[in-house]
Amino acid sequence: MVIFRKQAAGVSEQALTRFVARARRAVKLRGFVTVLITGNGEMKKLNLCFRGKNRATDVLSFAAAGDPKSDIAGDVAISLEIARENAKNLGHQVSDEIKILILHGILHLAGYDHEADRGEMAAEEDRLRRILRLPVTLIERNALPQHSRQRGKKDLPSKKSVGGGAGKRTLMAGRAKPKRDRRRRA
Repeated sequence: MVIFRKQAAGVSEQALTRFVARARRAVKLRGFVTVLITGNGEMKKLNLCFRGKNRATDVLSFAAAGDPKSDIAGDVAISLEIARENAKNLGHQVSDEIKILILHGILHLAGYDHEADRGEMAAEEDRLRRILRLPVTLIERNALPQHSRQRGKKDLPSKKSVGGGAGKRTLMAGRAKPKRDRRRRA
């Protein structure tokens, strides 16, 4: 399910819902994923509440806690303003940028953590980007020097590094819980 609190021209709820299903299957993540497309104000509040950072961020992931056999994998929240700016700066469509952020969030729901692994998430994100036919991934571009992040650089080589801004806390029944480190695989 995709929930729009902010609308974007040319971004279809149906197309994003289909993409969420494709990405979830590609990652082999069991369970339902809800995606919230919202603004910087709400993202800033969520980032402060769950990560202690008083600024908006591009994507946050909230893995469902509890029973590993649950039908719910978790939630992903995306800032439409940051997605628009990234798309403009990188020379691709806003819908592609939102898909990149959805993929990044789904990988976090599956247990990947680019802030703690040794490039495992970056490699998987790059592999899936190619399968899902997306422009350069979030981790790839955050590993690039600033001068390389310009319009038209859509298929840059993969870098194994950390970066991005996905959440490290989970949301369950309105309270924060530490993120599980194990992967939920089919």
